[in-house]
This record gives sequence, structure tokens and C-alpha cells, in this order.
Amino acid sequence: MQGEIHGGTRAVGTLILGASGFLGAQLARRQEGLALAAGLPGGAEQVVGVCRRPQASQALFPGLALVACDLSVAGRATELLDRLRPRRVLLAAALARQHDCDADPDLARCLNEELPGEVAASCARRGARLVHISTDLVFSSRAPRGGFNEGAVPDATSVYGRSKARGEVRVLVAYPKALVVRLPLLYGDSLGRGLGASDGLLAALKRGERPLLFEDEWRTPLDVTAAAAALVHLAQLEVAGLLHLAGPQRLSRLELGRTVLAARALAPHKVRAALRREVPGCVERPEDVSLCAARALALLPAPMPSPEEALGAG
Repeated sequence: MQGEIHGGTRAVGTLILGASGFLGAQLARRQEGLALAAGLPGGAEQVVGVCRRPQASQALFPGLALVACDLSVAGRATELLDRLRPRRVLLAAALARQHDCDADPDLARCLNEELPGEVAASCARRGARLVHISTDLVFSSRAPRGGFNEGAVPDATSVYGRSKARGEVRVLVAYPKALVVRLPLLYGDSLGRGLGASDGLLAALKRGERPLLFEDEWRTPLDVTAAAAALVHLAQLEVAGLLHLAGPQRLSRLELGRTVLAARALAPHKVRAALRREVPGCVERPEDVSLCAARALALLPAPMPSPEEALGAG
């Protein structure tokens, strides 16, 4: 049944939209872990994750309450928030793969632009805390030295980047007290699903592939578990507006890939180096969307780990 909760009936403290995704699953684990560590009694508020197929995702976090909801249907998110009345909402649901957005721009608009505006309006009506997840790919030009800060003007050229940039605007217009956090390329533990920059690479190697990685495409990659911990912390604060959260190093996709290989004691030649201009259709990919995360780091209890630290490649 639409909206049925699998795993609990307590009042909802935190609602995670997109709980089955790469980041969403780690958000759910982190938030639920904090609740358990605090020794919350049975009548206390619970953490609830929202995804399309709860039964398929329950094994990822057996103790988490899950709700079935197709967020691509207009009005469904509002109905769900009206019923559950959460104190906090972490909005990680999105159409995040660029080729999926290119193939279905209407769905990209629905999930990346219209859904955030709908959720923000609902949270604003009841004063619920909202943290909306966005991306470094709202930018396309070369980042200045030190990375893009929050004052930089988005100039995305991709369907994905443009839809996410418009979603940011909708959130902050509907609910100025909301927090929008732009994240970089994420890597790390995908709970055995082959998602993200590192697990996706390892999964390709396992299939016998020799992945191609660009040496002229730069990001500030961040471990997904560190990102989740930081977002959960920021959700407890009253900070609003835009924040950039990123790893401490500006790295090319090739450099990150080789760090992943080193962490698994794999030879560097298992990946192929390339320039964007050498690959048809890739010259339009953003060259450098590095982020400056100084403002966010000032609010966090600890610095973000480097890939060597997070992956154990040091």
C-alpha cells in the first residue's frame, strides 16, 4: 500500500527522502545509529526512510522504518509529509545519473526541480527542518583557485546540472530557512551495490573491464560516509541558505581512480588514462567543478578525510 510504514509506528523525528540511494542509505544508517546510540526509548521519535520499494531495501538497514512512496508523482510528497509530520527532512531523492536525465528530461525536472520545491513548501508550512542535497555540477566553467564558493553563479550546461540548480532556487524561495548543501563526486561504501566513484570502479574491474578515467576532469571528491555524518550534523544546526561540502583535495578522476586501486593493492594499469577531447561526446563535460568548503568546515566537529585516509590507501 502506498505510504505504508515497514518497521515502526513511533512519531517521526527524521524523514529521509531517497533512502535507498548511494548517499541516502548512508544518511539512514548514520541517523538511525545516532538514535540507537542515544538509547532512545520505544516511544521516542524514529527515523523513517522513503523509497519506492521498501521490501527490496530493508536488508540494507534491518532496524529502519521504511515507507513506500513514488516521489515522481506530484503531490505524493506533500501527502506523506502531512501524514508523518517529521521534525527534520533530508532530501536526497533525485535523478542523479546524467545519461538518465538526458534520456528523460521531464523526469529530471520532476525529481530535481519540482519535488524539492514541493517538499520545501510543505516543510515551510509546519516549520520542519529541511536539508536539500544538490551537486557541484550546477557549475560548468573552470573553478577558480581554491574552488567555487557559495557566491559563485551556477552555469550548468547539462540537463542534470540545470535541473538541480533550478531545484535549489525553488527550495530557497519556498523556504528561506532551508539548507541547501552542494556535494562533490562521492566515493566509498555503497553497501555492496557497486555505486559511487570507488565501488563503481571496482565493480567494473570485477566484470573484466578496463575503465577509462579522465586526467583533465577535476573534482573535490568526498567519502560518502563522511558526507552523511556531516549532513546529519548540519541538520541539527540552524544554518540556512547554501553550503558547499567537499573533500580536502582537488583531484582528477584518474588520480582518484588510482587511489582506489592503491587501496586494494591493484596495479595502476588496470585503468586507462584519457583526455576529454579524445572521447566522442565528452569534450562538453565540466573541466573543473572543485568546491571550496571553508564555510561548512567551520560548522563541523572534524575535517573531511582525504581519499587516502577514507580508503586506507596511505
